Amino acid sequence: MRSILLLACLPVCMMAAPALGIVKPALAQSDGGDALPAGFKHTAGETMFFTCNLSGFTKSPEEQINLTYSVQAFDPKGVPVAEIYKGEAKEEVGPQDKNWLPKIETQIVLPDILRPGSYKIVVKVDDLLAKTSADLTVPFDVVGVDVAPSAALAAKNFRWYHNEDEPRAMSQPIYHAGDNMYMKFDMTGFKYGENNKVDVSYVASLVLENGKTIWTQPDPASEQSESFYPKPYVTGEFGISLQKDFKPGTYTMAVAVKDAIGKQTYQGKFQFIVQ
Repeated sequence: MRSILLLACLPVCMMAAPALGIVKPALAQSDGGDALPAGFKHTAGETMFFTCNLSGFTKSPEEQINLTYSVQAFDPKGVPVAEIYKGEAKEEVGPQDKNWLPKIETQIVLPDILRPGSYKIVVKVDDLLAKTSADLTVPFDVVGVDVAPSAALAAKNFRWYHNEDEPRAMSQPIYHAGDNMYMKFDMTGFKYGENNKVDVSYVASLVLENGKTIWTQPDPASEQSESFYPKPYVTGEFGISLQKDFKPGTYTMAVAVKDAIGKQTYQGKFQFIVQ
């Protein structure tokens, strides 16, 4: 009878401790804010507030835990979009804390320029006492206007406005004498220097139908910057005012772009009408 009791107890005695895990991941728009629903659409430049808990950790005979962890966000190609966040949990966890779980809290600031797509947050934790580890991937979506990548320097998505505050570009670039003109375009295909340095510049010119240039930007506009995440594109913008006696016709706005790091140049020509 005694041996039967021992055999019955054996499965219970050999039960493994709970596995180390990462639970209750949540994203919010503010510190301590409500968790965002699945499928929420994030935007470039946004600050995301991320939290999760750690479970299944091991305690020492002195009721101590010793965990290290990291949190980092990645783009669809696996490139980190923000610096890694690292932390540790080294605390005393007594019997009265049996329902307590260590919590990770951090902010993830998305770069100002991101292509839309499916991104992810990767959480990793190591239990230094048990010598075990766990990881969790938390997906999130980024929306916005995309600029297709280019193998070589290029100016794309030339957009026409009357002023820089207009939220939407004109459907057709048709102006009248005396109008203000404001233009935006995207530069991509440039090369990166150290620390993802970008060094691009551009000069805009107004060209007649016969090819004669009647106006050129007095000084080149430039973007010289470094960033943790490589900028997928850079937006250029400029404005001019048409004289009140400006003649009707078809004109060309030419943009000469230079990539100093990649030693590339590009000439873009975009037509508009004056009625």
